[in-house]
Amino acid sequence: MPVTIIPSFIAYCYITGITPGPANLCSLSAGIRYGKKIALRQWRGLFVGFSTISLLSVLATYFLGSVLNRYVRVLSWVGAAYILWLAWHILRSSNIETQDGADLPCFRTGMLVQMTNVKVMVSCVTALASFVLPYNTSFFALLAAGLFLPFTGPVANLVWLYAGASLQKLFSDHRKAVDRVMAVSLALCAVSIVMPH
Repeated sequence: MPVTIIPSFIAYCYITGITPGPANLCSLSAGIRYGKKIALRQWRGLFVGFSTISLLSVLATYFLGSVLNRYVRVLSWVGAAYILWLAWHILRSSNIETQDGADLPCFRTGMLVQMTNVKVMVSCVTALASFVLPYNTSFFALLAAGLFLPFTGPVANLVWLYAGASLQKLFSDHRKAVDRVMAVSLALCAVSIVMPH
């Protein structure tokens, strides 16, 4: 990748990372509901999940190249369905009080959210295919970019998590309304994934 492209690559990575998506909204929700200490457990899973997706994207981009583009649409529908399930789960959880640590955000839930996050899959493959492959088809060039990607999306997840934690006291009295807004936001994310651009 030419040096002149690097600022655009970095901007793309952070812009796609900070925009609302399943992991960001889950981070915000966890921060609001449980505070940063518990939400950080989930974030660790988000980081590992993002890293795994990033490295799998490197392999897929290197070995499959343009063939992979055929399957992006199918992944989009699967991801949209999962995001709608998350929205439903958030709405449903408004009426359920957490007891004895059940349903608390944890590493496993964070990793599951990220490993099924089509936004991350499409974002990683697009970053590699658009910013690296046109200039260098080397596996090591793809790997270098792929190793950088986990320091973009998960950093954005932290921003949302800390925003949620700082708003925890403000929103604690309005939990149902906040959950509804989060669920609608996730549903809009799902629609935007499958709608033609």
